[in-house]
Amino acid sequence: MLDTAVARSATIAGELVMHTNTASDLLQEVRARLRRARRVFVLTGAGVSAESGVPTFRGGGNAAVWKGMPFSLISSAEMLERDLPAVWEWFDYRRDALKDLQPNPAHHALAKMQDNLDSFALGTQNIDDLHTRAGSRGVLELHGNIWRARCTRCQARIDLRTADEGERPPACRTCGAPMRPDVVLFGEMLPAGVFERAAAAAMRCDLCFVVGTSALVYPAMQLPEIALQAGAYIVEINPEQTPFSDRCHATLQGRAGEVLKAVTSDG
Repeated sequence: MLDTAVARSATIAGELVMHTNTASDLLQEVRARLRRARRVFVLTGAGVSAESGVPTFRGGGNAAVWKGMPFSLISSAEMLERDLPAVWEWFDYRRDALKDLQPNPAHHALAKMQDNLDSFALGTQNIDDLHTRAGSRGVLELHGNIWRARCTRCQARIDLRTADEGERPPACRTCGAPMRPDVVLFGEMLPAGVFERAAAAAMRCDLCFVVGTSALVYPAMQLPEIALQAGAYIVEINPEQTPFSDRCHATLQGRAGEVLKAVTSDG
């Protein structure tokens, strides 16, 4: 419930700012900021997708292991070089787990937010395409998209939902080289240009939302840092405190779908 939201003290640019507001007052402040905002930047993480049932594969126990291999190994650049068919098998397994999942209220609230703003940018660490399916446009996919394949030689891409012929690994229709999942693996850089576009949007924004992320994954977490240094008002939405919480102007604790629905509500 939104009642679990909290107002926290925040260290902004080295100055301690005490928030004495109640959770309701803080929500009203964030809503007022959104109404006045000219440029909004949003960064989303795994917590947003988890509310749709998307497995994170980062937890303990069996969730972090597939066929005896740690998630960090089977999803690595090392494994891509060593055993591309195994990587495809792993990502086919993940796509099968995603195929029936639907966008949740958080995805829809962000699409609504974009509809009501002249300048809006959404960067996501998620690879499931649920933001786009909810209606968000121009999503900056920092870690790629699990529904695409990319050629290992010429970088041509295909949509696996419409152009997958079942061959593993698929052969590029342009040059014939094997294709790979179009996602960022452990040990790889972010896609060329995507981070730069997100950083430019973060630098220009006057309001920045950080939603459903642990604040531990870099370089993505550099983006709200950029917004903060540029003078933006920073709002964190997460069920728990993160290492970034004390640097935010407002922290609303709760499920992303419930909080964002309240933030974007007309009431």
